[in-house]
Amino acid sequence: MSIQQVQSRGIFHGLPVYPPEISGLTAIITGANGISGHYMLRVLSQDPQRWTKIYCLSRRPPLIPGGLPPNAQHIPLDFLQDPQTIAAGLHSAGVTHVDHIFFYSYIQPPPKQGSTGLWSDADEMVRLNSLLLSNFLGALPLANLRPARFMLQTGAKYYGVHLGPVKQPQEEDVDPRVELEPNFYYPQEDAVFAYCRDAEEEEAKGEEGGSAQRECGWAVGMPGAILGAVPDAAMNLCYPLAVYASVCRRLGQPLRFPGDVPAWQMGSSMSSAMLNAYMEEWMVLAGPTDQRYNVCDGSAFAWEGFWPRLAGWYGLEWRGPAEEGYVEVETRFAPRKFGGKGVVRRSFSLAEWAKTGEVQKAWRELADEWGLREKELREPDRVFGFADGSLCRAGPSNFR
Repeated sequence: MSIQQVQSRGIFHGLPVYPPEISGLTAIITGANGISGHYMLRVLSQDPQRWTKIYCLSRRPPLIPGGLPPNAQHIPLDFLQDPQTIAAGLHSAGVTHVDHIFFYSYIQPPPKQGSTGLWSDADEMVRLNSLLLSNFLGALPLANLRPARFMLQTGAKYYGVHLGPVKQPQEEDVDPRVELEPNFYYPQEDAVFAYCRDAEEEEAKGEEGGSAQRECGWAVGMPGAILGAVPDAAMNLCYPLAVYASVCRRLGQPLRFPGDVPAWQMGSSMSSAMLNAYMEEWMVLAGPTDQRYNVCDGSAFAWEGFWPRLAGWYGLEWRGPAEEGYVEVETRFAPRKFGGKGVVRRSFSLAEWAKTGEVQKAWRELADEWGLREKELREPDRVFGFADGSLCRAGPSNFR
């Protein structure tokens, strides 16, 4: 019988304690300036004996208060460039070894012309995000780098939650791909699987020739809605909700919920970025190889329970679902394959709310008063469109 010692760090409990012989490791974090990469850097830097070197790959450096930890190094790289250019950048930065790779690079293209759906241009999302990964994977052998474990983060869209009502619960080891429209998670998975398979074949050939190399396995982390505090993120519920509450307070307005009663009481699997990072560190250090893992906080969550708390933090009155005045939109698909398509009902859109002159003016006043970096509410369709989709859904997100 094996025994796992656990520890607590702040609000996070049951975290694994790793044996001291797991030390002197080198990590590569891609997309290190995004929400997931930011928190992975924070987690790995907590133990500089275990992680003696952390390479942070992104076009812009991570915005860490006080600067990067001593054991971290930022390398400015653009994964839309060809593998040779990326490999040259790794070589010139002195990267000669890597134990584990955490891949978070992501590009959110604008919606299709005439559409406000955040993920409406599925083909372009596939093209761009597949290219990010394939170029990076192509650069690794050119730079003579081979990880023991490659961790790819995907998410709830794997199950088709953005397309309509899905099977309950969502099970990573059972549920098939939902191929109703292109989804970049699938070609990304295939690329990582092929990379690790090719590496394993090279290992087998090396053993036959007397020059064996270590194994190369994969892990896929699949979080739900990610929560965290970073300067910018394509999909981060904390930012639009904080802006919404702050502006409501400025304007003396209650915190209104835009969805209907089913959305108000619908269960959701939420994933804090910090806990995701702890889990994904475990995946590469102790988890079984070549597996997908749902990653969520595990506690029951519904907007009905959270909304009064959010309002209380900002000293606001709150309003639940309206009695009337909803706009209904039918989902394009029914991924669960029974019961017909779903219906999303909302009384107002946060993306449209953020574009109003009253809100824009209130935000500028707040930014000036508090010396905020963001003086304007930029890209409301991108930032608040994600909140609209998270607050008003056609079915629950319920990870097993």
